[in-house]
Amino acid sequence: MDTLQLQELYKIYKEGDIETVALRGASLTVQPGEFVAITGRSGAGKSTLLHIMGGISIPSAGRVLINGSYIAKMSESERTVFRRRQIGVVFQTDNLVPFLTALENIMLPIQLAGRKNCAHEARTLLFEVGLQNRANHKPGMLSGGERQRVAIAVALANRPNLLLADELTGELDTATADQVMELLAGLNSEHKLTLIVVTHNKVVAARANRQVHITDGQLTESTGTVRSIS
Repeated sequence: MDTLQLQELYKIYKEGDIETVALRGASLTVQPGEFVAITGRSGAGKSTLLHIMGGISIPSAGRVLINGSYIAKMSESERTVFRRRQIGVVFQTDNLVPFLTALENIMLPIQLAGRKNCAHEARTLLFEVGLQNRANHKPGMLSGGERQRVAIAVALANRPNLLLADELTGELDTATADQVMELLAGLNSEHKLTLIVVTHNKVVAARANRQVHITDGQLTESTGTVRSIS
C-alpha cells in the first residue's frame, strides 16, 4: 500500500471576488520508506501542499489518501485523531512549549495519546535525536539545531510512518542544517520512515532519494513529469 497518494489536487483561496489558485491538478504517489524532497520558489504552493498532505487542510478538489484512508471524507475531529496517530509534522518554527523541558515537550503527545511509560518513551526519542544530555533543558536554553531535534522527536512521539518537514533548516546555519538532515536521513534509512521534506535549499534536497519540483501549483519530477510508483 502506498503511504501517500495525491490525485489531481486543486486548492483555491477566495477573498471576495478574487480567486487564487495555489494548486492546479497536482498528483504524486509516495511509497513506504521513500525520502522525497519537494522544491520550489516562495509562493509556488509548497506549504499549501504540505498542509494538505498533513491533513491540516483539505483540497478544493481531488483526492488525498494516506495509508489507504481518504482523509477528506473524515470530520475535522476524525482528521485530527488520524493526523496525531499517523503523521508527524515539523515546521520551520519549532513550536515547542517554552515553559516545558525538552523531555516534557516530548512526553506531552504521548500523554495525550493515553499511553503509559511516557518518560521512558520520551527518553528513548531524545537518545535517538542525540539529545539525551539535554532532557531537562527548556527551549530557551537550547540552540536552534537542538530545538529542531526536539521538534523532530515530538513529531515522532506517536510513532507515525510518515514525517513531513516544512523548511525546517531555513533558520539554521549550514553546519547545523547538515546535522539535522543527517538525522532525518538516518531515521529514513534505519527505521524505513517515509519522509517528505519541503525546501528551497538545493543542498538539502540533494539528500533525498527523489526530488519533485512545484511550479505554479503543478508537480514535476526533477527529470520530468511526476512518476506514479506502483
